[in-house]
Amino acid sequence: MFRAVEEVLLRLKELLFPSIADVAVLSVDVNIAIVPVNAQCTADGAACPVCGAWSNRVHGSYLRFPSDVPSGGRRVVLQLRVRRFSCGNSG
Repeated sequence: MFRAVEEVLLRLKELLFPSIADVAVLSVDVNIAIVPVNAQCTADGAACPVCGAWSNRVHGSYLRFPSDVPSGGRRVVLQLRVRRFSCGNSG
């Protein structure tokens, strides 16, 4: 059974995030009216948008709710936890 769930989560990741490598689908819950999908970014770090220096020091995280799309008549709610990294460059 665990293998089947793992395959479903992998397939959902491929469908929801086709071009994003660093995303993990954590859970999917299906009920009558809504399908919540819980995912998070798994990147080890990021480049500073100002100076380009690489950082893996996590500054914080927050939830994003990208556009919800219907599926089979149910509302799909995508909850994506993303992290902010702090730049270690003193300049």
